Amino acid sequence: MTPALEPLRRIAAYAVATDDEGRVLLVRASAKSGTPGVWSLPGGAVDHGEDPNHTVVRETAAETGLSVAVTGLRDVLADMRSLPHRGVTIHTDRLIYSVSVRGGTLIDRVGHPTDLARWHTLEEAERLKLRPFAAAALGLSAASADLRPDVPPTFPSFYAYEGPDGLHRAQRFAAYAIATDPHDNLLLTKIAPGYPGGGRWHLPGGGTDYGEQPGPALLRELVEETGQRGRIVELLGVASHRDAASLGPEGYPIDWHGVRAFYRVVVDHPTEVTIHDVGGSTDDARWMPLKDVAALAADQLTEVTADALRAAGLI
Repeated sequence: MTPALEPLRRIAAYAVATDDEGRVLLVRASAKSGTPGVWSLPGGAVDHGEDPNHTVVRETAAETGLSVAVTGLRDVLADMRSLPHRGVTIHTDRLIYSVSVRGGTLIDRVGHPTDLARWHTLEEAERLKLRPFAAAALGLSAASADLRPDVPPTFPSFYAYEGPDGLHRAQRFAAYAIATDPHDNLLLTKIAPGYPGGGRWHLPGGGTDYGEQPGPALLRELVEETGQRGRIVELLGVASHRDAASLGPEGYPIDWHGVRAFYRVVVDHPTEVTIHDVGGSTDDARWMPLKDVAALAADQLTEVTADALRAAGLI
């Protein structure tokens, strides 16, 4: 049995970089970390309000001495890890990016959570002790395992804390669906009054639960919000949005930072839309022909929905 530990959540971004010989860049955890001697992808926590694209560039430079540029999003993963020496269990939503190296020189770091940065062939990497998420991102089997709690701890779906300026802060990871049926209809939900964006059309989805993977979380949300059962076709991208004084049902301003993963979802057998989560943030939901979606005024869609639909080429 793992001991009772304080649950924490964070969002982090990591880089998959390869050189001209096909080797992958890895960093080694030092004695100052919870997993000394274990190798991982370079990267780290997304600061409040920070775009994950910037996080992965910043963290890679700090841990390796190399300047990189993001070339694409590879995957979004989640895991739980218990750290008894710190008295915490951490759920981390991990954004995995492909990057290209622009320049710099590999550095060793003394007195930091990572101390070495090295290029390894995949064959060499598979013989190393790798963090499970890094092995999964590289398509390798993990030679080490994180200590996990026996049962996911209880953690609120909404958690705000006081920031250094005295304003409450909240950072949340969520997954949303661009869901279509065989008849070129798009599934949209309308945000209930009293919530940020109230009265506007939004994509179905929402925040993931503690210990939950983004894909299953999205399909769960799809059923709860609309009664539809879909299948995920592909990961489309990730968006970061900050509202420094968001007003919601809490009744006070919150410095809100949302990081959202967007997926293309197909509902092969659409049914009558039913909102199961009555009294929540969803006020209405319906199938809408794509031509009608394209005709909606700009103020009828949430900003993130409009951005996602444009990126998918639907408006």
